[in-house]
Amino acid sequence: MQYLGHLQHKDPLFEYLKWDIFPQVGCSAKNGVRVFKTSGSNDVYIYEDRETNRKVVGKFFYSPRHDNWDHAGRLLDREYRNIELFRSFLSGCHYAAKALGRNDSLNRLLVVEYCYGEPLDTIIMRSINNHDDGLLFDKLRTLAYFLAEVHNRSASYERVDFNQSCHYFDCIIGNLRHWISEWDVKYLYDLLSHWQNFPQMWSDCNVLVHGDATPSNFFFGDGNHVITFDLERVKWTDRVFDVGRLCGELQHFFMRTTGNKFLAEPFIGHFLWEYSCHFPDRERTFEILVQRVPFYMGTTLLRIARNDYLDMQYRWQLVREGMNCLRRK
Repeated sequence: MQYLGHLQHKDPLFEYLKWDIFPQVGCSAKNGVRVFKTSGSNDVYIYEDRETNRKVVGKFFYSPRHDNWDHAGRLLDREYRNIELFRSFLSGCHYAAKALGRNDSLNRLLVVEYCYGEPLDTIIMRSINNHDDGLLFDKLRTLAYFLAEVHNRSASYERVDFNQSCHYFDCIIGNLRHWISEWDVKYLYDLLSHWQNFPQMWSDCNVLVHGDATPSNFFFGDGNHVITFDLERVKWTDRVFDVGRLCGELQHFFMRTTGNKFLAEPFIGHFLWEYSCHFPDRERTFEILVQRVPFYMGTTLLRIARNDYLDMQYRWQLVREGMNCLRRK
């Protein structure tokens, strides 16, 4: 986080936080509010009460970078609804950050709880650097339980429309085609066609998924306590959309950190096996997951390859590994 200073008392945002938001977390902001900037696709800030050090997160959907007022309003509406919907399928030690308020007049602002815990991306790196396999195995077991609970509690009678995932795949290729060859583009679409004709991709029921199941979006507390946030992309689709994305992210972390993609395989297998234990027939569930996961893993690796902060050699490696996954059916 980057410290920016104190929020001016004459700022309308200060009044909103003081009277509408901070009382919900047990403080008054009477001694002022510190402001911190975070990175993110939207303008996201941390506001800290100076007296108690309690924090809240403010997410502005309208900004100089995203200056379509109506579109910003729709995004705000969607995330606000998604938070309430996602939270309705959680229980016990599982948690999603609560929406504390919204204010359209303050640049389409959404305020949510500030959650404490260790993020999964930090845990993965700590496990790799300290050669502590048990740490990561334990947290993946806990995360599998979290996702299985949301997916199973929200399961509907509607069948998965795999065309949604195909459309997402198409959007990713649209981002890549300015630097990969036309042959690669054609080959990726050929692979997609094979998956479209694979009956298993259409066979499951729709469930509610996180939609952005990346390691930075999951925090871990004590025991089995899992916390998530950033629910802008929650949607109804195949449960493997979440599961496969986590698998792709694991492979990416090990590839980039160690240079050896195979080191991720025990953790991916463990995660899928632990997820499967929350179904009546664990072995059959695992078998079905293994059939569908490569598509979502491959899509995830291609998605990561879009990021231009990565060096080009590694981006090409991600594309090749994405193709390898997509060939596995």
